[in-house]
Amino acid sequence: MLDDEYQLDYFFDNGFERKICPKCGNTYWTRDPDRNNCGDAPCVPYSFIGNPVFNKPYNLSSMREKFLSFFESRGHTRLDRYPVIARWRDDIYLTIASIADFQPFVTSGLVPPPANPLTISQPCIRLPDLDSVGRSGRHLTNFEMMAHHAFNNPQKEIYWKDDTVRYCDELLAGMGADANAVTYKEEPWSGGGNAGPCVEVLIGGLEVATLVFMNMQQKKGGDITIKGESYEKMDNYIVDTGYGLERFVWASTGSPTIYDAVLPEMVNELMGLAGIDHKLDDPEYTSILAKNAKLAGMMDITGAANLMHLRKKVAADIGIEVDTLQNIMEPVERVYAIADHSRCLAFMFGDGIIPSNVKAGYLARLVLRRTLRLMNEAHIEVPLFEIVSMQIDHMKEYPEFKERLDTITEILKQEETKYGDTLNRGKRLVAKSARNYMNKGVQFPLDEIILMYDTHGIPPEITADVAREIGLAVDLPDTFYSLVAESHNKADEQDKIEEIEDINDLPQTERIYYTQPDELDFEAKVLAVIDNRMVFNRTMFYPEGGGQPADHGIITSGNTVYHITDVQIENGVILHTAAEDQIDLKQGDPVNGTVDSQRRWAHMRHHTATHIVNDAAKKVLGSHIWQSGAQKSEERARIDLSHFKRITNDELKQIELIANRTVMANIPVEISWMDRTEAEQKYGFVLYQGGVPPGKQIRILKVGDDVEACGGTHVNNTGLIGPIKIIKSERIQDGVERLEYAAGDAAVLYIQKREELLHQSANEVKVTPEHLPETVQRFFTEWKQLKKENARLKEELATARVGAMLSGCMDTNGLKVVAKNIPGADIEELIKAAAEFSKMPDVVALLASDLDGAKLVAAAGKKAVEQGVNSGVIVREMCKVVGGGGGGRADMAQGGGPDVEKIEEALRRGVEVLEL
Repeated sequence: MLDDEYQLDYFFDNGFERKICPKCGNTYWTRDPDRNNCGDAPCVPYSFIGNPVFNKPYNLSSMREKFLSFFESRGHTRLDRYPVIARWRDDIYLTIASIADFQPFVTSGLVPPPANPLTISQPCIRLPDLDSVGRSGRHLTNFEMMAHHAFNNPQKEIYWKDDTVRYCDELLAGMGADANAVTYKEEPWSGGGNAGPCVEVLIGGLEVATLVFMNMQQKKGGDITIKGESYEKMDNYIVDTGYGLERFVWASTGSPTIYDAVLPEMVNELMGLAGIDHKLDDPEYTSILAKNAKLAGMMDITGAANLMHLRKKVAADIGIEVDTLQNIMEPVERVYAIADHSRCLAFMFGDGIIPSNVKAGYLARLVLRRTLRLMNEAHIEVPLFEIVSMQIDHMKEYPEFKERLDTITEILKQEETKYGDTLNRGKRLVAKSARNYMNKGVQFPLDEIILMYDTHGIPPEITADVAREIGLAVDLPDTFYSLVAESHNKADEQDKIEEIEDINDLPQTERIYYTQPDELDFEAKVLAVIDNRMVFNRTMFYPEGGGQPADHGIITSGNTVYHITDVQIENGVILHTAAEDQIDLKQGDPVNGTVDSQRRWAHMRHHTATHIVNDAAKKVLGSHIWQSGAQKSEERARIDLSHFKRITNDELKQIELIANRTVMANIPVEISWMDRTEAEQKYGFVLYQGGVPPGKQIRILKVGDDVEACGGTHVNNTGLIGPIKIIKSERIQDGVERLEYAAGDAAVLYIQKREELLHQSANEVKVTPEHLPETVQRFFTEWKQLKKENARLKEELATARVGAMLSGCMDTNGLKVVAKNIPGADIEELIKAAAEFSKMPDVVALLASDLDGAKLVAAAGKKAVEQGVNSGVIVREMCKVVGGGGGGRADMAQGGGPDVEKIEEALRRGVEVLEL
């Protein structure tokens, strides 16, 4: 970063000096002429513990209000928080910073900010330091980033670096901070495709704020390099600040850890449940916690760091045995982590995340199961839902969580049950895998431990314990959960459509399927022909997108007809693929187009029905329902919904009923184009259920109570949809339920097909459809009775046959041998008879039948087996004769083959094997 980025007039005008820290080599600004360090850990230990830096202690609520009021009084508009699940982003799952609220559309300059300047206190979730939570004294999974932002452009500057630092200085001074104790450390920042110079604000060894001056964007070949990536200056320049609410509270109290400062009630309640006497008024106990926290603040429990190595360092510096420190700190650290994690879960589930094996749901389950493991180790026996409920009781500033408590409780109860089942099943799975590695002479690999967690949900501690019991070495890193969280933190990059260079210079296609939605015929001019794909200046053909398939139809030019089989859009240019290989059109040629009306109407009905079914599902199942995918076709449609349990038949009926009531209400479908920021402020992020569309203006579809950003084609009013029939529901993955349904003609045809099946079934049993259920029940009862009777008769028949066949048996090597073909007998009868023979110690039975091919069964009594008779070997030899195969145990085996003509020969072969 260029030095002049940090040459601020504010620093020079207010007596700051620019120095270089001799320990870390970083440059910093300070008012203190005697300071010789940057003021950041690990260069210095925490000095605020037991020595608060502000003039009075604050809690979360009072500190949040202090910050927001301060910036409101300086012309900033206060914004409500965004959810912790980043619904407006398709690249990350969780809200990781306040600036994430405004990326990418506001930061890129595409849309205006909701206010300018603004201030917000944004709850965030970050999981890469998951294993450090509780141990370091400062790490949190869930924290609030207080912030003020100003979005500048060449036409208008709100304020920039000097005012940003001035605001920070004034805020700290107004809270009683010693001006000489504050340092501003230079540190380039990058994230989310942007970068800029940054100063970290430090006091008492603690970083309390970060002031980023975002003025760069990532660019391949850019002339500025930050952290190995290339950037270039951008026209917009943005004040992006982050003040740690929890760290400000901690610095104001001087408590031993951040957990005691921000979650005191929860920590005390959990300490009691864990049987720990957490006496912060005990000087000796508090001194150990404080010294541990001060030195832990200088440690980094990430990467390949070894916890015990760090523990030994702290013990040596404190002056106690490492075992003593371990015994004191481990139980306390578990409680700290549980206090943090349970608050994180309250935010996750309160904002609508559903536990699953993918995306944000995976991260929620990761935190949840780590919490359950920690509770088990801490011997806290109350259910997790009670602890999360306790958290919500303390979170008065989030009343929406209280309103959703029933759903949160149900989710947690189910997840705790699933976790118990996973442990029981997982131990057997791990034991099997561990034995395989032990036989290979290698230790249990880390990749396999991660796979056990990712695929089967088996905690690494369970894998390690089971493996060690078997005698297999396991090297489990202290940062396991952080590694897993980091690998699942970002959304997978979407597969990019192959770019077509020939369209780069073409104008965007006029989409008249929006401006003239009731028309299917149109006139246009050819702009380009690329292989068998055509580009026109305007089109009525809808390109594939938003789960809606492309329109089909024809393009005519004179007497030539081209059949359109696919339509795609790339960078605003719509390409029409023809079935014909040869396209005899050139630029400027006029054409006429006609869209297949039956296909278009089916798609419109199904797409509009999707919005209605989604809304009905929310009304029946709960507000947590979120669309995670949808697909439409002519015959049916489907929608995938986030939900934590299976949908019952009664719920399906209710969803279907509500959906059809919306249809019958004949409600107009309202479509409008709105400024993105205005739409978000009016409707919220529920707009993005079907995905996040690009652009400054977004198309808003309102169908009854459902409002979404949607680019599809739709009917004008709900009555035109026709009936909606839900076909089925299925769980496609943990936490996601799929509903399949048909609408309009497709629904009628489906119902007619089901009616026909009903009538056919009724005709078969000679009753009316109304009496079919009771008739089927009666037939089923009779069938079960007949089946039992049949089995009894087969038993009797087998016994009778055994007696008859024994009378004609032969003697071979001191054994009685029965070799008999029983024409027409099924395999069950042969087995029953063979079982009777096997009860006789000195009998060997070789039985055969010609029903549906050659069936062969062999049985040997106990004495015969002891003499070396093996029914499996005999059957295999017999089966070779009839052209098949078989096998089994020494006392009983079966097989067969297609050649029934050789049954007698097969029986003779069986006797020959016995005589050998």
